[in-house]
Amino acid sequence: MANLEARKHISPDSGFPIALHPNFNPKIKNHVPPDPVREEFQPPKDRASFADPEKKSLLSVAKRTDLTESIGTVLENVQLSQLNEKQLDELALLVTERGVVYFRDQDLTTEGQVKLFEHYGTLDKHPAQKDVKHVIIQGSREDHREINKYTPWPSGDFHADTSFEVNPPSYSLLRMEEHPEVGGDTAWVSQYGLYDSLSPAMQKFVEGLHAIHTSRLQYDTILDLWGTGPNRPPIDTHHPAVRTHPVTGLKALNVNGGFVTGFAELKKFESDKLLDFFQYHIHSADDHYVRWKWAVGSVAMWDNRAVVHRVIPGTYEGNRRGIRTTVFGEKPYFDPQSESRKQRTGRIKKEKEGLNGSAPNGTNGTETPA
Repeated sequence: MANLEARKHISPDSGFPIALHPNFNPKIKNHVPPDPVREEFQPPKDRASFADPEKKSLLSVAKRTDLTESIGTVLENVQLSQLNEKQLDELALLVTERGVVYFRDQDLTTEGQVKLFEHYGTLDKHPAQKDVKHVIIQGSREDHREINKYTPWPSGDFHADTSFEVNPPSYSLLRMEEHPEVGGDTAWVSQYGLYDSLSPAMQKFVEGLHAIHTSRLQYDTILDLWGTGPNRPPIDTHHPAVRTHPVTGLKALNVNGGFVTGFAELKKFESDKLLDFFQYHIHSADDHYVRWKWAVGSVAMWDNRAVVHRVIPGTYEGNRRGIRTTVFGEKPYFDPQSESRKQRTGRIKKEKEGLNGSAPNGTNGTETPA
């Protein structure tokens, strides 16, 4: 495992060394978390598995706009609060395929958001949150400056929500209640695309590794900066560095800069260098990247098994406050027989060409007469 202490003095936003405040000490001393470490469990079957592949019920009422070829879709002319169960299942399927789906001008309340997300499974509880049903995401210019100066806050970098859990979240939904006019955007990167972008040799190598996801940095920051006691002890969990998505069946990279500290099969020096590579790989993936400008009433729903995300660094005027709900997913696994998105696209193209009887040079599989 990469040395955690070595990351203590590194800004998660810039990677440059920072100096801790001389009087920087945990606000809570000798904290004993009230809840035990979570054990693995089997969540309900993913609601996307019940959806119509063509999503006719949802797309008959919503206007769909894909923001990039790889990731990100906006749905317009629809209120999440009005969707029926069939449409919610189709929304989940769309999210598994596109990574993240956005909505504007939503009338959801916190109660309605919680009820909506209970359709997708058992609600997760963030290690720092008091309410089991949702977590408040908030910040200000002053908060951002303090985090950058004094903490190793892992969510400052690309991450999947609480990926250190034995059963990490599948879906997350964030609804913005308060937001500045400029700044505070969020970016997402496709983990399908990140895997596809690797060379075949690197893909094969990484498929044999397990990434070490830790909650220790987050645990320390909750004590140091938030002045609240985490609900559970810090943990380190080994998950496949490449995972198979249970709904799409696609391979996705399962490494992120926020919570991954090393690889179980490698020496520390090797782990550190490979993490450096993946940091560059994630941050330079412009063709698999999407950025969302928030406004009050905006909503994003994403699949933590298919994307990583981060708030864009910077300072902004005013406050930023949102309500996030998540649901438990399955324990990550890797199926060697699964395929990548690029492989599936190529296979489907060949199958269609075969059905159409097409062949190179328009010969339809026959030789050109002499």
